[in-house]
Amino acid sequence: MATILVVDDDPAIRQLLTDVLEMDGHVVAVAVDGNDGLRAYDVLQPDFVILDVMMPGLDGYGVLRSIRGHEGDPVPVLMLTAAADSDSAARGWADGVDYYLAKPFTADTLLDLVEGVLGDRVPGVGDDG
Repeated sequence: MATILVVDDDPAIRQLLTDVLEMDGHVVAVAVDGNDGLRAYDVLQPDFVILDVMMPGLDGYGVLRSIRGHEGDPVPVLMLTAAADSDSAARGWADGVDYYLAKPFTADTLLDLVEGVLGDRVPGVGDDG
C-alpha cells in the first residue's frame, strides 16, 4: 500500500483517480490546485504524486519544480495532460517529471504505471501475495 497524492482542479478526475487507486489498496489524498498540492505534499510526504498540468494559479510545472527542490530521495511524479504536445513534454522533462499520461486515459493504464513504479519502492505494492 502506498500513499498517493492527486493534484487536479477537475473534481471528476480527482474522484476517478481516488476510486481507482483506493480499489487497488492505496491511500489517496487529493488537492484541488497547485498551492493546496504543495501544502499536502509537505504534510503527507507521499510515495507518488499524480499532477495535472493545467490548473489555475500555480500550474503543474510550478508544483513539480517545488517538489524537485525538496531534499532527499525524489518522489515519482506522473503528470496528466490534455496537451500532449512536444513543447509541454519537453518542459515537463526539463522540470524533472518521471512519467506522462495523456487524457483521456484508462484505469488499467494508470494502475499499470503506478504499480510498475511503486513495485520496487514500496513494500507490498505489486506483490501478488
